[in-house]
Amino acid sequence: MGENAVATSENNERKLRRSDLLRCFLIWETTSESCLSYERLMSLGFCHAMTPIINRLYKSKEERAAALKRHMVFFNTENNWGAFIPGIVCSMEEEKANGGSISDEMINPVKIGLMGPLAGIGDTITQGLLKTVLLAIFVDMTLKGNIVAPFIYALLMGVYIAAMGYFTFFSGYRLGQNVLAKITDNSIMRKITNSLSILGLIIAGAMMVNNVSIKTPLAINIGQTSVVIQELLDSILPGMLSVIFVMLCFGLMKKNVSVFKIMIVLFIVAVIGAFFGIL
Repeated sequence: MGENAVATSENNERKLRRSDLLRCFLIWETTSESCLSYERLMSLGFCHAMTPIINRLYKSKEERAAALKRHMVFFNTENNWGAFIPGIVCSMEEEKANGGSISDEMINPVKIGLMGPLAGIGDTITQGLLKTVLLAIFVDMTLKGNIVAPFIYALLMGVYIAAMGYFTFFSGYRLGQNVLAKITDNSIMRKITNSLSILGLIIAGAMMVNNVSIKTPLAINIGQTSVVIQELLDSILPGMLSVIFVMLCFGLMKKNVSVFKIMIVLFIVAVIGAFFGIL
């Protein structure tokens, strides 16, 4: 990926320079989590990181606007291991700009399909393992009077974050180049896109089960028998109320109802439900 190999060629082929990729990586690594929103989380950070790539590959205002809008959809991952995603998206944008078999509908499923698994890996290794071990070592050293220990911790974490992010980002870009260059059949790309979409839905379902828990304490007394509504619902479909609430929220979002309004409605429903002993 040297400077000469990625310079714009004479036959009008649009190629990324190494400096473009480095700028994309640095923006991603330093600002991807500095502009989060409740509605789209890291989407603005991802879009910001892609601006050097978009400016290099697309010349017209319309093309650039379309590319920016393409990356303003919901996105969330762990930003070090997840740097693999903007890397591979760079290669997809490059392929698309040169007339390859990459459509708008192919790029976002790749992002959605990869963001969950990479977030799980990154959070487990970086936050759950490495940071915990290093803090246990250097906090103990600091409490014993070693004033250098905090600086060593900061240095080690900084080196890890920079090195891991750099490795995953450029690994994603190289992988994208190698794979996309061999894929010319639209049916193959469609299968890959569908597979990643299914993977994303599976991850979303798993997250829903683990993070959304809505139960009702209602019980109906019939003579000497008490029917617990929650047990009845669980016998039909475990977590039914959670599924219903999530699908209602999803339906409202599909109708362009803002996340803030949905949060207000859920808050009111929760208060009323708790007051009357329904939820």
